[in-house]
Amino acid sequence: MTPDKANIISPAGFAALRTEYDSLLGDERPKLVEVISWAAGNGDRSENGDYIYGRKRLREIDRRLSFLARRMKAARVVDPAEQPDKSRIWFGATAELADDDDARRTVTLVGDDEAEAGFGRIGWNSPLARALRGAAVGDVRVVQLPSGPKEWEVIAIEYR
Repeated sequence: MTPDKANIISPAGFAALRTEYDSLLGDERPKLVEVISWAAGNGDRSENGDYIYGRKRLREIDRRLSFLARRMKAARVVDPAEQPDKSRIWFGATAELADDDDARRTVTLVGDDEAEAGFGRIGWNSPLARALRGAAVGDVRVVQLPSGPKEWEVIAIEYR
């Protein structure tokens, strides 16, 4: 994995991945295996809804477990509170931005697995996050969007 594509994640984000993994592996998957075994013992599997749905769901869970295991193995946990230069935008920073029309937007740079754009949490490798990396208050950064370039000025930086 290249440094630009590293799976940087906060301690809370890593804990959430671990919790989901443990829940799927230790709780949901064993219950499903039990249901599939019961359904398989009922005879004709070709028309057995519990068996067919159970096998399909088991494949989905196994794919998700594999994905989570790869993401956790490649993860590099970074605590935003330990950023050495808090005057610039780095991982974990919450930045207030203003565009040309003085429309304000607040974003927090988080790991790609933690991103929720609707809540202002943007992934570390998103176009806006890449443009903002290293910016200080007063800097203007241009972000290439599908609709064309857009300028954002950094109004404030905070590490929560």
